[in-house]
Amino acid sequence: MSKKSTKVILIFLIILYIIFYKKLGINIPCFFHKITGLYCPGCGITRMLESILKLNIYQAFRYNPLAFTYLIGYIIYKIINYRHKIKLNNYFIYVLLFIAITFGILRNIPIFDYLKPTEIISNKN
Repeated sequence: MSKKSTKVILIFLIILYIIFYKKLGINIPCFFHKITGLYCPGCGITRMLESILKLNIYQAFRYNPLAFTYLIGYIIYKIINYRHKIKLNNYFIYVLLFIAITFGILRNIPIFDYLKPTEIISNKN
């Protein structure tokens, strides 16, 4: 299977999951959060993707700021790489991993509670 078809299937599955989640209330719980009560670096990604599909960019960012920033960075990298063929150094990947682990730790410390998945309440009626 080619990389392109894998990406298409993955996007299709994400959209299908979001449809099932919204229409039927079927969702995949975060087992890490259920067992430990802590937020992992990935908590909020599904809600982030749903907000992006609704074009609610600020809400998407509030659900998972790290994943949102990584997604934007990846899109920019792909746009630049389309013309210039930039190869990422392995150290860059290690730095991203270190940032993700640090984010996962910080979002569970009370002083950094703004890093938790947060739903923005709108005053619109």
